Amino acid sequence: AKMYFAKSKQLSMLRSVCSHINNLFDGVQKKFEYKMRLVYAHFPINATITNGGKTLEIRNFLGEKRVRTIVMLEGVKVEKSTGTKDEIIITGTDIDCTSRSAALVRQSCLVKDKDIRKFLDGVYVSSHGTLED
Repeated sequence: AKMYFAKSKQLSMLRSVCSHINNLFDGVQKKFEYKMRLVYAHFPINATITNGGKTLEIRNFLGEKRVRTIVMLEGVKVEKSTGTKDEIIITGTDIDCTSRSAALVRQSCLVKDKDIRKFLDGVYVSSHGTLED
């Protein structure tokens, strides 16, 4: 797409719209995938997938008794990796919903009231991109 005699804001908006349309095509054809790893030093984090892949429950984070329940956004599924231990895979056709669901999982396991340089436990995104068939 081209735009002549345009200001930089208009060009950036045009580029954003083109990127969004390309992401829509990629999502429908290939699907987007976020791989997340459960990282822990002492207390093993237990992730349970319920509700047919629509809900993720995280238990035993830093030895806490509280169960963290994360509901995936519309059109996003979560599953455990078959080949890798302590890995969950989040897939969906919409890149916005898929990345926001991964961010919700990441933000649910933040370390509070401790030195974050020492306590590195949590759920981190290890890789993301389109799902190649």
